Amino acid sequence: MVAFPNAKINIGLQVLSRRADGYHDLETVFYPINLHDALEIVTADETRFIPSGLAIPDNGVDNLCVRAYRLLQRAYDLPPVHIHLHKTIPIGAGLGGGSADAAFLLKLANEQFGLGLDEIQLMGYARQLGADCAFFIRNAPVLASGIGDVFEEIDLDLSSYHIVLVKPDIHIPTVAAYETVVPNPAGRQLATAIEAPVTTWRDTIVNDFETGIFAIYPEIAAVKAFLYEKGAVFAAMSGSGSSVFGLFEERVSLRGLDTAHTVFYVD
Repeated sequence: MVAFPNAKINIGLQVLSRRADGYHDLETVFYPINLHDALEIVTADETRFIPSGLAIPDNGVDNLCVRAYRLLQRAYDLPPVHIHLHKTIPIGAGLGGGSADAAFLLKLANEQFGLGLDEIQLMGYARQLGADCAFFIRNAPVLASGIGDVFEEIDLDLSSYHIVLVKPDIHIPTVAAYETVVPNPAGRQLATAIEAPVTTWRDTIVNDFETGIFAIYPEIAAVKAFLYEKGAVFAAMSGSGSSVFGLFEERVSLRGLDTAHTVFYVD
């Protein structure tokens, strides 16, 4: 069976505090977008991970897809499988591609082997794999809090906008990104700001990672500025970077952008 895990963007990201367990409490909006990997599982003599497409660090030896399958395999005595992942979603880009792959692996195995797990049960397994993995089980816009694993569904539809995603040739490890952030317990009332017209977001919605990341990688800041120059209604870095997205009311050409950057039109 085959599935097509999709990426997400973060609209706003407020880091509220550092927790005693080393994680951070935050507030953000997760929004699914039409940028996909391809994932297939086939019963085999031994469990094996087979990557293609974009290079995956360590050849996927400790890939989240394998860890996800092992979770279900131990619980339900599942047979060995070959896991083929064709990687299109950039890695280290703040797009949640690895988390999406793991969540879709759980859903794919649930369907293929008739496990009968409901969304709540699948989300329980997903939370063992990563803070944002559970989002991709339901895969609908949410206001996320906690460490990114507590969800409140919101009525957000960006289908009337053209979403353009730019991925500079920069990989930003999440741990390193958090070292650049100064938590702000007061937050910025993201739940209220996200309900306002998109045309107001530029002045009210902030990604707390941008200040530190832009100082280290000014080329990422330049991408955001370029998107606004091209007419974006709203532009921001997604998650802890390095990708930057823009929302446009009309289709746009990014002629003049650094050719080292990869551009995705995901509307």
